[in-house]
Amino acid sequence: MFELRPILSALMRSKVSLVLIGLQIALTLAIVCNSLFIISERAALMDRPSGINEADTFTIGSIGFGADFDLRASMAEDLAMLRGLPGIVDAAPINSLPLSDGGWSQGASLNKEQKTPTAPTAMYFIDEHGLNTLGARLVAGRNFRSDEIGSRTRQSQGWPPGVILSKPLAEKLWPGADPIGKSFYLDTEAAPSTVIGIVAPLQSPWVHNKRIIDYSTVVPEMIGDGRFTRYVLRAEPGRRDAMMKLAEAKLAELNPDRIVRDAKSVEKIRADSYAEDRAMMIILGVVIASLLIITALGIVGMASFWVTQRTKQIGTRRALGATRGAILRHFLAENFVITSFGLVAGTLLAYGFNAWLIQNYETARMPWYYVPAGCVSLWVLGQMAVLGPARRASRVAPAMATRSV
Repeated sequence: MFELRPILSALMRSKVSLVLIGLQIALTLAIVCNSLFIISERAALMDRPSGINEADTFTIGSIGFGADFDLRASMAEDLAMLRGLPGIVDAAPINSLPLSDGGWSQGASLNKEQKTPTAPTAMYFIDEHGLNTLGARLVAGRNFRSDEIGSRTRQSQGWPPGVILSKPLAEKLWPGADPIGKSFYLDTEAAPSTVIGIVAPLQSPWVHNKRIIDYSTVVPEMIGDGRFTRYVLRAEPGRRDAMMKLAEAKLAELNPDRIVRDAKSVEKIRADSYAEDRAMMIILGVVIASLLIITALGIVGMASFWVTQRTKQIGTRRALGATRGAILRHFLAENFVITSFGLVAGTLLAYGFNAWLIQNYETARMPWYYVPAGCVSLWVLGQMAVLGPARRASRVAPAMATRSV
C-alpha cells in the first residue's frame, strides 16, 4: 500500500510534467477508444452479406454504336448465347448490382395519401433468370414467370403488378406480418404492386447509405431503350475468371457493332466499394499504435528523468531502511496516480468526442464498455512503461545519500 499525500507532494514539484503526461494520456484514451469503435463499425459494415453469390458471379457491359443497332434484339441474342456457354450456370440482364455504388431508387409507400415514403428502396430490373443468376435465396413466395417480364423505357409509367422484396424491406413495411399478397406503392399516382416473393437480405448498391442498405425491390422488367445494357453471369465454381474472358470474347464476336467493356467480378466490385474503408481502418490502426507508443515513451522519459533527479533522495530513503521493493512500489504508485488523473479527463473527452461525431457525422453511439476497457489497457501500459525506470530506482545504493557531501 502507498500513502497518497507524499506522492502528490512529490508530483506537485513537477507540475508541468504532470499536466503534459496527464493530457497525453487523456488524448490517447479519447482518440484510441473512438478510433477502435470506428474500426469496428467499418469492419461490421464490410462483413455484411450482399445476399448474392459473390465468388462465382461477374458482370459485363455492352454498348452499341452501329446505326442499325437494336438493343432488344441484341439482348435476346446475347442471352441465348451466354446461357448456352459451357461453364456458365445462368445469365440475366440487370441494371445494377449490390455493392456497385450506382443504380435506381424509389420510395415505398403503404397508401396513396403518404407524403413521405415508408422506406426507400433500391430497384433491380431482372428477368426470370435473375435470382438464379445472382444466387439470391427466395425464402417465401415465388419467382417471376417468363410471361411476367416486361420492358421499361423512358416513357414507362407505373410499376409491374407483382414484385419481389428483400426480407428487411418487407419487415419494415409490415412488421411481424406475412408480406406475401400485400400491396404497396412505388408511385402513389399509379396502381399498387403486390408482393409475390421475398428474397433473403439483398443489399442495395449504396454500401454507405444506412437508410437503404438492406432495402431492395426486384422488378420483372428489362431496360428496353438506349444502347447500353449490363449482363450478370454466374459461372460454375472455380471457373469465374476463365468464363469472364470467354464471355467477353464471345459477345464481341457475336456483334461487332458494339463495345464490350467493364467485365468485373463481384468480389472486385466489393473490394472497390470498400477501398476507402480499408484505407481508413489502416490509417486509424497506425494512429492507435503510434499514440500508444508515444504515450509509453513519454511515461518512460518522465519516470527516467525523475529517477535521475531524485537519486540522492532515493539513496536517503534506502539509508533510512526503505527496501528495494518499497522504492519500486512508490514509482509504480506514482505513475498509477498520474495515469488515473489523465484517464478521468480522458473519459470525459472520449464521450464528448463521440457526441461530436454523432452530431456531425451521424455515427452510432459508442458502447459504454469501450472507455473502461481503454482505461484498463492504459493503466497496464503505464505500469509496464514505468517498470524499467522504477527498477533502476530500486537499485540505487544507500551510499548515494552521502556521495555529494
